[in-house]
Amino acid sequence: METNAQLELDNQVCFALYACAREVTKLYRPFLDELGITYTQYVTLLALWEKDGVPVKELGGRLYLDSGTLTPLLKKLEGSGLIHRERDPQDERSVLVRLTDKGREMKMSAVPIPERVFCQINMPHEELAQLLGQLHKLTSSLHADGCHAEDC
Repeated sequence: METNAQLELDNQVCFALYACAREVTKLYRPFLDELGITYTQYVTLLALWEKDGVPVKELGGRLYLDSGTLTPLLKKLEGSGLIHRERDPQDERSVLVRLTDKGREMKMSAVPIPERVFCQINMPHEELAQLLGQLHKLTSSLHADGCHAEDC
């Protein structure tokens, strides 16, 4: 690729992923506004609806969030009465995140959201499923200790 073409915005994988993520997140906004939560709070609740009572560290790893981002997020969810944090009785150094009754009940209101968002995406279901698989593969590839800057 020519040097100038390498620096064109439309040729950047990072920008394509960033722009797409922003546009998809915008589709969620009206539905999440109905629930009174942000997108980041939504994905946190999704993780907890899958597995409740997890250590903060495990939750951060699942969401790819560092503690500087996760701690204020959890404080807001706790302030909204959707979760509570408690010391792990098995390991006092660890803090567990648990859904409250209100947090568990919100799941029923969230069930239609993925389908409502999908209806706004103008792509066949098969293509979207294929894209999802490719994104998971890319994330795994990046997360694994593969290519380092000094090797490329």
